[in-house]
Amino acid sequence: MTEQPKFQRRKRRGTVSAVEQPKRPVSKPAVPTITELQAQIAEKEALLQRTAELEAEREHAAEQASQEARRKKSASDAKLKEQRHAKMAELEAQRVRDAAAKAELERQARAAKPKTPLVLASAPALQPKPAPILDPEASWKSIDRFELDAQRLADRNVITALRQDPSHTRFDILRTRMLQALSENGWKRIAITSPTKDCGKTFTAANLAISLSRQENCRTVLLDLDMRSPSLHKIFGVSDTGAIGDMLRGDIAPEAHLQGFAPNTISAGSHVALGFNGIVEPYAAELLQDPSTQAVFEDIEKQFNPTVMLFDLPPALLNDDVIAMRPHIDALLIVAAGGSTKANDIKETERRLGEKIPLLGVILNKAENADVGDYPY
Repeated sequence: MTEQPKFQRRKRRGTVSAVEQPKRPVSKPAVPTITELQAQIAEKEALLQRTAELEAEREHAAEQASQEARRKKSASDAKLKEQRHAKMAELEAQRVRDAAAKAELERQARAAKPKTPLVLASAPALQPKPAPILDPEASWKSIDRFELDAQRLADRNVITALRQDPSHTRFDILRTRMLQALSENGWKRIAITSPTKDCGKTFTAANLAISLSRQENCRTVLLDLDMRSPSLHKIFGVSDTGAIGDMLRGDIAPEAHLQGFAPNTISAGSHVALGFNGIVEPYAAELLQDPSTQAVFEDIEKQFNPTVMLFDLPPALLNDDVIAMRPHIDALLIVAAGGSTKANDIKETERRLGEKIPLLGVILNKAENADVGDYPY
C-alpha cells in the first residue's frame, strides 16, 4: 500500500470524527409552574406588607417624638410664665415697700418742719428776660437786591448816578446839610412832598437816596408812600415791587419787602433799602393812620437801625395823606417847581403840616437859568 501524506490522513480522520460524533440535544428554559408563581407572589406580598408595617412603625415613633417635644416645650413655657409672674410679684412688692418708705420719709419731714412758716422780708425781685440781640447787618444782608442800570437812571434824570451833570453836586450838598441837621436834632424820619403834582419830589428822593448811599456809615431807607400814584419803581426799573400796603398792615415782614442795590459800577452803596409799591392803595390816608403803620416803622428802625428814613409822599394839597403822616415824621422837605409852584402853595403846605413839623428846606426844581454856583433850594 502506497503511504499517504500525513496531512491527508489527518484530513480524513477529522472528517470521519465530525461525521461520527453524535449531536447533543439543545436545552430549553424551564417554565415555572402555577404553584411556583403563586409562591413568588405570596412572597412579594409578604415583603410589601412588612415594608408597610415598618413605615407605620416609623411614623408612629415620629409622632410620639413630636408629642414628647411639644409636652416638654409646654412645660418649659409654663415654667417661664410662672417665673415671670413671680418676678412681677416681687417688683410690685418692692414698689409697695418703696412707696411706704417714701411716705414715711415725707411724714418725718413734715414732723421736723417748724410750726411757724418762714416769711421773707420781701419777695424776690423778678429778673427781666434779656432782650433779643438784633444784628442790623444781618437784616441788611437778608434783603433782596436788584441790578442798577446807570444809563436808565440817567435817562430818567437821576443825575447822581453817572454824575455827568454838574447839578449832581447840589444833591451832595443837600445830603450833607440834611445829615448834619439830623445829627444835631436827633431826627431820623424825613418826609419829601410837594404842593402839587409834577414838581419832582420822587426825582428828588431817588437822587438823594443814591447820594446818601455813597456816604460812609450812612444807612438809608426810602419808602414810596405815594400810594395813590406810585412811581419810584419806574425810575429804578424794578418790576417785582409787591405792595407796600401789605407791609404797612403787617402782612409782609419789612425784610421780605425791602430791596437794595446789587453790586454796581456807579459806586452806589449797599446800605440803601427801598420800599417800592406797584399797587394803588385807595385808602392810603386811613392806612397811614392805622397803628400797624407806626409799628412797622418802629420795626424797621429796630432791625435796620437806619441813619435816615425818607418818605416819598404824595402832593400835600391834593389829599390828606401828608396830614395823616404827620405823627410819623421828624422833619419836612418841600419840592417846588420853578415857574409853576406859587409861594402861597408852599405856605399852605406848611400850614397843613403844622408848626410842630420842622421844615428842613424848600428845594427849587426845574429852575431856569440856574448855574452850578446857585443853590435853588
